[in-house]
Amino acid sequence: MIELMKEYKQLSELQKYQIDALNKADKNQKEIAMMISVVSTISREFKRNTGQRGYRPIASHLKALERRKTAAAET
Repeated sequence: MIELMKEYKQLSELQKYQIDALNKADKNQKEIAMMISVVSTISREFKRNTGQRGYRPIASHLKALERRKTAAAET
């Protein structure tokens, strides 16, 4: 059986700052997704990168770089 993998798009650092600004402007996830032209990525981004101090784009970007390095080392 062939397992189909979902193709996820990684957000750029600029998009993370846009998410932060829109989030602070009280836009919901669906509105943010439509404004920056990504759909399921927003939900995943908030889930992975929101801590006790809220969503922080710099920390999010650094975590993404670290995950990328770890994934590359595993292959």
